[in-house]
Amino acid sequence: MPLETFEYDSAEFLGCEEAIAEYLLAASEDGDANHIARALGVVARARGMSDLSRNTGLTRPALYRALSGDGNPEFGTIAKVADALGYKLNLVLKSDRGSTAAVK
Repeated sequence: MPLETFEYDSAEFLGCEEAIAEYLLAASEDGDANHIARALGVVARARGMSDLSRNTGLTRPALYRALSGDGNPEFGTIAKVADALGYKLNLVLKSDRGSTAAVK
C-alpha cells in the first residue's frame, strides 16, 4: 500500500505574531538571502499577498517571484517587504569577532 502524503505549507501555521517573529528570526540566522526571501514570502502568504501588494506597490506576481527563494530580489525589495510586514532589517555585530565592546 503506497504511503499517503499531504502537502505542507508553513504559512498555515503562522497564526500569531510571536510565531511569525520566531520564524523570521530562525530563517535569518544563517544569513542566506534566498532563505530569508523565502521566509518573507511564507509570512506574506500567511498575512495575505494582496494586502502586501497594496502596501508595497509591487504586483502580486512580482512579489511571488521575488519571495520564492529562487528569484534574486534587490535589497530594496526585501527591505520594502519587511517594512510592509511590520519588521525592519537590522545588522548586528557577530559575537565571534573577539571584541567585547558594545556597538552603539
